[in-house]
Amino acid sequence: MPAPIADRLVRLLHHRRAGLKRGDPIGLPVVQSSAFHLPGGPEADHVYGRDGNPTWTAVETQISILEDAPALAFPSGMAAITAVLMTELRPGDRILLPSDGYYVVRAFVQEVLVPMGILATEWPTADFASAPVEEARLVWAETPSNPGLDACDIAALAARVHAAGGRLAVDNTTMTPLLQSPLDLGADIVAASDTKAMSGHGDVLFGHVATRDKAAMARLKRWRKISGSIPGPAEAALVHRGIETLELRLARMVETAGLIAPRLAAHPAVRALRYPGLPGDPAFAITRQQARGAGFLIGFTLKDEAAAEAFLNRCTALFPATSFGSVHTSAERRARWGDNVPEGFVRLSVGCEPAGALWAAISQALAGL
Repeated sequence: MPAPIADRLVRLLHHRRAGLKRGDPIGLPVVQSSAFHLPGGPEADHVYGRDGNPTWTAVETQISILEDAPALAFPSGMAAITAVLMTELRPGDRILLPSDGYYVVRAFVQEVLVPMGILATEWPTADFASAPVEEARLVWAETPSNPGLDACDIAALAARVHAAGGRLAVDNTTMTPLLQSPLDLGADIVAASDTKAMSGHGDVLFGHVATRDKAAMARLKRWRKISGSIPGPAEAALVHRGIETLELRLARMVETAGLIAPRLAAHPAVRALRYPGLPGDPAFAITRQQARGAGFLIGFTLKDEAAAEAFLNRCTALFPATSFGSVHTSAERRARWGDNVPEGFVRLSVGCEPAGALWAAISQALAGL
């Protein structure tokens, strides 16, 4: 682990120490209150449950340490993404977004923003180097993309976008701040679904936005307050606890993915495979250049829908489920959501199971397909 990241992790685990009094709990309290004691004037750290909550604040401090930037918590990844889009765009503006990224972002743009007078251009992640960024007020990137795992060069993209007078936002859900730091590479804003690896146990919805732009952060805070897009304190406490073990979980997941990916690639039932950690993968060079690891997601294609569904039903060491990033390995056939992938394409999210046992279960489930 690079020294700056290691320092951040130590601060993350002990960030509450300076504020503790003798006898205070070390575990994060869940402040379950909609109102706060407020005699006299309204000046206080917390005034109303829609403005802020001490439990959210603790999580935002954790995330700020990891992002090395102010962070704001939201009740889901899409709530965080929506906040960015709604505060960065106005009627007549154009957004450029990945045609192969998370499909719900495209749905929000087409179903909500376009009818409001915002223009949209979709472009494949692998070709973002040639995307018409000059036309866009906001460029939205996702690298590696979900679910195809293509990559784009964040630093080069940021330089092009800024030269054209635009702004760059990056969805960093698939990597987390431990593996990739878009703000350090020039992005203006980073958003993520902390439902995934950040919380890591598949038991909470959460999201965040981070930015070093004070004006953008002020707009986001105002949006959260007036829209009511706020997380719950119990959910925040779960995320806080999950983030404390992020480094350990992520190290195990990435290591296991690196062991399983080449075995899958060599399996006769697998017709194609994507993993940014393999030297032959189209995303390998860019990911190696800008990230501190290749992630825990593997995409592989089986013969057809029936073969993919058979694999998902047979494998005893995974949950057939949407979402990813949990301690439990999970997988799903992404074509069922309308993603532009083959019918037999499986997105595998590698969890924290022992690598040998996980591969044995995967191999057994692939046998005869």
